[in-house]
Amino acid sequence: MSADEARRIALAAQGFAQSRPSSRIDRRHLRRVIAQIGLLQIDSVNVLVRSHYMPLFSRLGNYAPELLDASWIGPPANRELFEYWGHMASLMPFEMHPLLRWRMAAAAENHKDSDTRVGHLNRSRPGFMQAALDEIRERGALSAREITGAGVRRGGWWGWSDGKRALEALFAAGRLAAAGRRGFERLYDLPERVIPAQVFAMPTPAPEDAQRALMRIAARALGVGTEKDLCDYFRIRTAAGRHRIRELVEAGELIPVSVEGWPQPAYVARDARSPRKLDARALLSPFDSLIWYRARTERIFGFRYRIEIYTPLANRKFGYYVLPFLLGDRLVARVDLKSDRANRTLLVKGAHLEPGIRANPVAEPLMRELITMASWLGLEKIKVTRRGDLAKQLRSTRIE
Repeated sequence: MSADEARRIALAAQGFAQSRPSSRIDRRHLRRVIAQIGLLQIDSVNVLVRSHYMPLFSRLGNYAPELLDASWIGPPANRELFEYWGHMASLMPFEMHPLLRWRMAAAAENHKDSDTRVGHLNRSRPGFMQAALDEIRERGALSAREITGAGVRRGGWWGWSDGKRALEALFAAGRLAAAGRRGFERLYDLPERVIPAQVFAMPTPAPEDAQRALMRIAARALGVGTEKDLCDYFRIRTAAGRHRIRELVEAGELIPVSVEGWPQPAYVARDARSPRKLDARALLSPFDSLIWYRARTERIFGFRYRIEIYTPLANRKFGYYVLPFLLGDRLVARVDLKSDRANRTLLVKGAHLEPGIRANPVAEPLMRELITMASWLGLEKIKVTRRGDLAKQLRSTRIE
């Protein structure tokens, strides 16, 4: 398989071979995208917009974020998604809940180890985790701060209080579920009060069956990928993933291929689409499933991508919150974006072309995408700074 064909297969599998809807976007469109990519990764950074909203915008255009909120943190009867550890913290359709129970069971077993953080907590505060669980059972959904005796956060920015540590451990083990968010603070409740009864009652598959099903979803969402690509999608350990891949190959659902320029063997999903041409145009969240595995992004697109949020300002090459720009079947540029909500302005703090890409074919479609994004975010203006080799052309671009 040529590298060009592999790239087009990967893009089609992620939903970029389809035109954006011309009609009003509703929940059916969201369901289609989530069914195609499997899950949405959650991230707390809100300098532009929180990441889980972006993949839907990238594929659908100007949709109402409230549609996703209603599917996730709206009235319980209207919810279709649950939060758990898929590819990091993720939103997934409820029917995938049984496929993650092996991970919950593994977390519960790991907590018995006295050398884990949970083990340390149980030694320092025996009975605290059970008391926290009993309190939620009695009072209903609570945040970590609301747990009696939660304590204070320790260890700087990422430090957790004892209450947070206890509830996160119970959440990982499936003894609590995410009942919603207050601001961006996770609320915890008993799973039987969060997961629909018909889903909660579904039988729990054997770990290998669940992992095989997750690998099947990953293969469909990736189109073509290496062993590491497939395992990374749901963070399945390579040793287990290798067995599941072999089983899918034997079943004819995955086809071994070699891809031009790829050093590792690859596998293509049996039903993967291979379009001859793509006319995609999208700004991508740093945590979009198309690019979240950086080694794959570099292999497929020749695009070396590192998020620089935690890089000191003086050492940043491209900016704080940089989004790749997809045009056709290539990543052609990257822009550092910020929502200046007080001034209702979308700030383009930097605009950079990829090596070998000319500004003229990129500036107009990028500006059109920025205009669409500003409208989606409720911002009235776009301000482009002078930083980056695409900035001058972008500043002079006028869209009628």
